[in-house]
Amino acid sequence: MEENQNQEDEFSEKQSELKSWLQENLRIIISIAIVIIIAGGIYSYAKRSQIDNESIAPEEDQLSFDEELENIDNENDNDVIEEDTVVIDETKTEPVKDSGEENEAAKQEKTSPSETSKETDGSFIQTAQKGEGLTHLARRALANYLEKNPDSQLTTEHKIYIEDYLRKNVDYKGRVFVGSSAEFSKDLIKQAIEQSKKLNDNQLKNLQKYSALVPSLS
Repeated sequence: MEENQNQEDEFSEKQSELKSWLQENLRIIISIAIVIIIAGGIYSYAKRSQIDNESIAPEEDQLSFDEELENIDNENDNDVIEEDTVVIDETKTEPVKDSGEENEAAKQEKTSPSETSKETDGSFIQTAQKGEGLTHLARRALANYLEKNPDSQLTTEHKIYIEDYLRKNVDYKGRVFVGSSAEFSKDLIKQAIEQSKKLNDNQLKNLQKYSALVPSLS
């Protein structure tokens, strides 16, 4: 009986000590618990964000690619000179054709001058071939006009300005594809020539960096 009493007293004493220890260290315990909860929340959020980023990344890459393509198109539209188009050797990716098929394809790809340039009473209609842009069409329209209306005063720099003037003012919207046609009125070409003759020496000198890229205009 006395032994049981001692055990109960010992158990009560331990309970009392534990309660006392908890009271003394309650703040520390709560702080540790809060830190563990916060750390777990941060880890969970980081893991979820990583998964979300991985799923969104392809869309962002595609968007960047599309924006880059759009930027490239805008730069081409705003340039005074269009760079020569890079021709890709398609024979490396297409099936080999026999000589009869090659001759037939060559006939289909050839475009006669009458099909690419057409003159009406008041304009020149230019049709784009492979690799041509709006500046190429403007260049051809100017050449056709000067063939019938020679002007010895025009230098290469004048012609560069005229091409750009025609490109910006022709009634054509959108991108140029093979077979696309643009109509350059003779009045617009005449107006562009007159405007080019108003350029001062400094302006013409500034155009030399572009004219050097198009020796065919010399």
